[in-house]
Amino acid sequence: MTARTEDAPAGGAERRRSASDLRILRAAKELFLADRYAGVSLERVAERAGLSRQTVYNRFGSKEAVFREMVRDHWAAFAERDGRPAGDAENVASAADAEDASAEEVLRAFAGSLRRFADETDQIRFARLVVAESARLPWIAEEFYRLGKGPVAAAFTDRLDALVRAGRLHCPDTRLAARQFMGLVQEFLVWPRVMAFTEETAAGPDPDVVIDEAVRTFLARYAPPRGSGPA
Repeated sequence: MTARTEDAPAGGAERRRSASDLRILRAAKELFLADRYAGVSLERVAERAGLSRQTVYNRFGSKEAVFREMVRDHWAAFAERDGRPAGDAENVASAADAEDASAEEVLRAFAGSLRRFADETDQIRFARLVVAESARLPWIAEEFYRLGKGPVAAAFTDRLDALVRAGRLHCPDTRLAARQFMGLVQEFLVWPRVMAFTEETAAGPDPDVVIDEAVRTFLARYAPPRGSGPA
């Protein structure tokens, strides 16, 4: 593989997005979502972005690298819906980051972020892409988790840890609890749409009801004993 030109951005989370990078990633996302991984080439990405193939190669180096950076860019939208800088997907529940936030405020803020991410981005289509491709290309699912869902879940776990330390939750396994809460929300607001369960989606409960019940259920299990501190 030939070396990249000196205008190539640094790899990983520290890379600086140029206007060309953003055009490439937007074009790549449109193509991957429409035609899956095998149906996309650097030539097609370049054509859709209005750039040369060499420019795409210089900026990213391979189709796999374009896909990985597209995944990273996709998950940055979660941070944006939490009021965080783009690219900082690990920071969640920013609306409830104050030291005096209650457990309910933290849970509702996080659930609202999950809801907005599903409603306002290509998350549903993106999840379908990952499900469709993961059997043939396991690294796609691994990157989807490593660059996005994993850090989001870990950061939410950290927030639950802070609530436990403050006496606002009584939760012996916050990693388990974090994923339980995500499941309570996503089982109704995300997965029926990912799997295209049309009737179930149409007949499902109102999203506000889903979030209310998820918060109530979680607190019924993990609220601290009476007299041990605020919940």
